[in-house]
Amino acid sequence: MDCWKGAIGSNWIFPTVIICANGFFSTMRPSESFLTPYLSGPDKNLTIEQVTNQIFPVWTYSYLALLLPVFLITDYVRYKPVLLLQGISYIVTWLLLLFAHGVVAMQVMEFFYGMVTATEVAYYAYIYSVVSTDRYQRVTSYCRSITLVAATLAAVLGQLLVSLADVSYFHLNAITLASVSLAFLCSFLLPMPQKSMFFHQKAASETLPHPQAAVATLGSNGPPSCQQDKDCAAAGTGPAPQQQAEQPKPQNHMLRVLLQLSRDLRDCYSSRKLLYWSLWWALATAGFNQVVNYIQVLWDSRAPSHSSAVYNGAVEAIATFLGSATSMAVGYIKVDWDLSGELALGMFSAMDAGSLFLMYFTDNIWACYAGYLVFKACYMFLITIATFQIAVNLSMERYALMFGFNNFVALVIQTILTVIVVDSKGLGLDISTQFLIYGSYFAFIAGIFLTRSMYTIISIKCRNARVAGEPIDQ
Repeated sequence: MDCWKGAIGSNWIFPTVIICANGFFSTMRPSESFLTPYLSGPDKNLTIEQVTNQIFPVWTYSYLALLLPVFLITDYVRYKPVLLLQGISYIVTWLLLLFAHGVVAMQVMEFFYGMVTATEVAYYAYIYSVVSTDRYQRVTSYCRSITLVAATLAAVLGQLLVSLADVSYFHLNAITLASVSLAFLCSFLLPMPQKSMFFHQKAASETLPHPQAAVATLGSNGPPSCQQDKDCAAAGTGPAPQQQAEQPKPQNHMLRVLLQLSRDLRDCYSSRKLLYWSLWWALATAGFNQVVNYIQVLWDSRAPSHSSAVYNGAVEAIATFLGSATSMAVGYIKVDWDLSGELALGMFSAMDAGSLFLMYFTDNIWACYAGYLVFKACYMFLITIATFQIAVNLSMERYALMFGFNNFVALVIQTILTVIVVDSKGLGLDISTQFLIYGSYFAFIAGIFLTRSMYTIISIKCRNARVAGEPIDQ
């Protein structure tokens, strides 16, 4: 066992380098900041209404349809095949963007991009299956940092090529195709994992420390069953003899895992603290994804790309940098989030709402840019806090499950918004009115958590006052 652990410890560098290279090249997409100008320009000759109401909604629908099955299949096939599928989907997406024409072809392109986003779960999950638990924190920081660096570099490169070198949007997409093709090649070099979080644990449990042990000491406020998992992992105990005797036959293994996942979800959401953080996560992420998906359309309506200079890449680069800075700042802020967390959720959600209202009421493109920067920075700040608050109370497996389910709920809400507000078969609202709806949506979120925080603060003050007014026993 010690020899095997030593081999894993010495071999963690290669898969980490390869998965980081995969993340870098797959995120290095300089054309993405200019997607709307490209589709509405002479290359594709689509109208803004077609792009907004008929093409972009397909991504949301395909993402929703694929997310849940891909989440389960990813763990069952042990990540690498899904990373290869993601690479193929990237290549097909950009081949269609480059050479296909018409609304239907672009809808097919959005379907494959939905496949890309649905398979993103494999990127972070893979690395946890091939490195030891004591390296989780380091490799996570590497993987996240490299994607942020790549996103920033891609936006800056795209802006420089468009503004200074007068490179066409078509050639930007060709550069992106080359980059995602390199990411696909990197996927082939990844070693095949021998374990996964849910479906392939037995072989790993005999030789590896359980992933729960790595996070067992991070928190103690989770639901009883969630905390019990941590205590067992920290103590190094396995299942009881009678539990071992009751292990189901292999053909019932998938059913057993699915039942266990449903019990885990029920237990974890029984914690009121986790429920509130998850509620904000799902609501805010749905709104955030909707804004990010359609922000280029709003910018194009304020400053049409055929007659104005386009600075989408520069704005995205700055937004990514601010998001990274605010996320990093969370680690240095000393706040009792159990007490002040809901107040922070309400206040920063109100700032998000104000930013979206600004984008609706102004015709100035620079004000729209500024509003977007504030909006994205506030969201990244809060989602970092929410991620930490949920992760600190859960085992690795249950955190992955809750993370996936929260995003699934967010996607359901986003789909409802798309069907009602955006889709031509629904209201099919113009882009400006859409952002009025999104601003009202975040104002609603802010109202929920500001009301909740006021109730909590008043309850604490009243309780303290009663305690102070009680006579002291002599």
